[in-house]
Amino acid sequence: MSVLKRSVLVGLVLLALLHLNDGACWIKRMKTGAVRCQDDVDGTQHRVGSSWTNSKCHKCDCTAREMRCCDGLPTVLNVAEDCTVEYNYHTCTFKVFKKKDHSIPCSHSGVGK
Repeated sequence: MSVLKRSVLVGLVLLALLHLNDGACWIKRMKTGAVRCQDDVDGTQHRVGSSWTNSKCHKCDCTAREMRCCDGLPTVLNVAEDCTVEYNYHTCTFKVFKKKDHSIPCSHSGVGK
């Protein structure tokens, strides 16, 4: 096999695996014939073909083969010591602000979502 063909083959394999490399998502395989998925956070049942957002803002989809969930909120990083993060799980939003004055926002970075 030529180097070019081998390179194309390796590239195609890597592209096929790309969707599996999402650190903010996870997949739970379903048993054959399953008609519902159970949310591991809330314990709620969801029919195959449905989508939902649970109480921790994870966005989930239920198919006959798998339940796939992804973080709906990022993990906030690089927050200064005098700042804090407040997650609102009802609206699936967050704020980063000074501990002593919540009206002053703080810079930060985040991963996921």
